[in-house]
Amino acid sequence: FEDESGIRSDFHSGKTWALVGETPVIKATGARFGLNMIAAISTRGNMRFMVVKETVDSDRICNFLKRLMHNAEKPVFLIWDRHSTHCSGKVNDCIKSFKGKLTVFYLPSYSPELNPAEQVWNAVKVQGTGRTPVFGPDQLKASVMKQLRRLQKLPGLIMKFFHHPECVYCTI
Repeated sequence: FEDESGIRSDFHSGKTWALVGETPVIKATGARFGLNMIAAISTRGNMRFMVVKETVDSDRICNFLKRLMHNAEKPVFLIWDRHSTHCSGKVNDCIKSFKGKLTVFYLPSYSPELNPAEQVWNAVKVQGTGRTPVFGPDQLKASVMKQLRRLQKLPGLIMKFFHHPECVYCTI
């Protein structure tokens, strides 16, 4: 399963506290900057990811697919949504270049909840980077990369994404 997401410097998750009568202040930069992320996960707990500053367009998707297929010994079945970049001619040509080793399936339209890869973004944003103040683009990227690498080393957690209530169909 593959998905893309973005994260911004002004994203904050969770709650804070302050003394009665005092306004809580979260120290962070007022600057706004962001990153885009692409990740693919498998039911065996494997994850591949890519972080880019640029927009996720056909070129970025093709680059990710080439990385995904690098050293793939067995056929790969990729399930993703019907985002316009996934359906572009350039991406279709890229998929064909793998000569049948990569087969793509599409999720139903307007159904992100059916994609267990969405849980990657929950782990990165809500449980990780969104809970720490960010003061610059390099710090944001380091934080995101740290969270994604941490996830990559926890195959048991990735396998649990497939047991999310809307995603249990994947394990049948």
